Amino acid sequence: MMTYSVSENHDQVLETAMQWQGEGKKVALATVVSTWGSAPRPAGSQLAVDETGKFVGSVSGGCIEGAVVTEALTILQNGGTKLLEYGVSNDEAWEVGLACGGKVKVFVEPIG
Repeated sequence: MMTYSVSENHDQVLETAMQWQGEGKKVALATVVSTWGSAPRPAGSQLAVDETGKFVGSVSGGCIEGAVVTEALTILQNGGTKLLEYGVSNDEAWEVGLACGGKVKVFVEPIG
């Protein structure tokens, strides 16, 4: 079950990620690395995900967050990193709700 919490304070995202790690949980961090056009969140926006699907922060104002959380959980299970790209030219953009006319790249990595 995913639990959602949006945070405008990026320090809170990192503090929460560190707290989860202190509790012995695996944690992934998703960071918006670039945007183009009308993107919902600016570069540098972050979202942390723990191994149970609980997450804090925002990389998209909600429109692609579910897809990013799913990728983060896969990375926590299988290892590695991934650069995700969403935009109106991407068929998946409509599926995940990114119909705003922009593009966003999100880098997802395990931390710890």
